[in-house]
Amino acid sequence: MSDHPKSERVRTAAAAGGCTIDVVTFPEGTRTAADAARALECDVAQIVKSLVFDASGELVLALTSGANQVDTTALAALAEQPACGRANADQVRAVTGYAIGGIPPFAHDTPIRTWLDPHLLTMDQVWGAAGTPDTVFAIDPSVLVQLTGAIVAEFTA
Repeated sequence: MSDHPKSERVRTAAAAGGCTIDVVTFPEGTRTAADAARALECDVAQIVKSLVFDASGELVLALTSGANQVDTTALAALAEQPACGRANADQVRAVTGYAIGGIPPFAHDTPIRTWLDPHLLTMDQVWGAAGTPDTVFAIDPSVLVQLTGAIVAEFTA
């Protein structure tokens, strides 16, 4: 269990949405999907990557399976923008309130349009970052859709 304020913020946001989560800390870190899968001894596909993109000036969030890569052309089309690329660290922190490597799928500083990879819905349980690079939580992917307000759509390569 983590007592970190960022993780507590994620736990509180989940509770406000009617979901109880247990935050797990891994001192060796869970910064990447591969790191998290190793620490959790699960398939990398069960890891939710929370990736912020700059879609022609609008920051958007893509929640994708750790096994998949985002197709930026497809994400730009979903956002109805001409182009899309990874947001930089300052942009990410400004909109979410978290550093890259610990971005949770919800509990952000600013509302952000969010899309969710349908592959995540094929899992019984997925794992998301809990606000720091060494904390994660498990969640039913259908509950994750409800908590994030994400649009389920294909945007992976």
